[in-house]
Amino acid sequence: MLVECGKKADAGGLIELARAEALRIEHKFSRYRDDNIVFRINRGKEPVEVDDETARLLDFAQNCYDLSDGWFDITSGILRQAWKFGAGARVPSQPDIDRLLPLIGWDKVTWNRPYLTVPQGMEIDFGGIGKEYAVDSASRLLTGKTDHSFLVNLGGDCHASGPLSDGSAWMTGIEDPRRPGDAAAVIRLTRGALATSGDVFKFILHKGKRYGHILNPHTGWPNTDSPLSVTVAAATCTEAGILSTLAMLQGRNAETFLERQAVKFWCYR
Repeated sequence: MLVECGKKADAGGLIELARAEALRIEHKFSRYRDDNIVFRINRGKEPVEVDDETARLLDFAQNCYDLSDGWFDITSGILRQAWKFGAGARVPSQPDIDRLLPLIGWDKVTWNRPYLTVPQGMEIDFGGIGKEYAVDSASRLLTGKTDHSFLVNLGGDCHASGPLSDGSAWMTGIEDPRRPGDAAAVIRLTRGALATSGDVFKFILHKGKRYGHILNPHTGWPNTDSPLSVTVAAATCTEAGILSTLAMLQGRNAETFLERQAVKFWCYR
């Protein structure tokens, strides 16, 4: 995070607030913990009463599912049981995928606010929106605490509160997916957010094909004709993140999809 501030102590306090907020969200919504609301929900079968913040995220996830015709689905994270992109990376067999497809589908979940019921064996996973939500949440928190201009940046997904005091923009870069470590573009961000989706670091090369980690919930497979990365500018990081992910799932039609959304974007193949 960056803050335009005359006093180091003031900047340090704001940075610590943003850090604490990001950690709070990670702890609350991580699928890797056994002491949070996601763990209780994913035990399945029984209705779970959720708090207002979780309910807002579930409402957002449902809207994204409906508006995308199911392309964005927070129940599809279970595909990680078949796909391994880190140590032991491998391309699964079709039977591996077929075993999991019946466990995917937001339409199988019962969401009667504030009660959520997930069928036994199914899971929800906020990984597709968690980081972007953390950026927006930290930005809202800081906006209520300071008039200083700031840039919240979590792994390249970022939000600028406004221009610097001299009217200039914050500067950030898009990593070149063909040459990781180099910048493909330098962006001047005065206000608003950027988010990037891609498979620069999480992919499998198998028999000459590249398989990225963004998976189609309808088929259980990645689109092999997707861009290497897509960056979108929007009012919020959450909105930018959803659009960049959906663009990746459009495959060869990514650019056409984004043009229809009337947003500024950078697409690399």
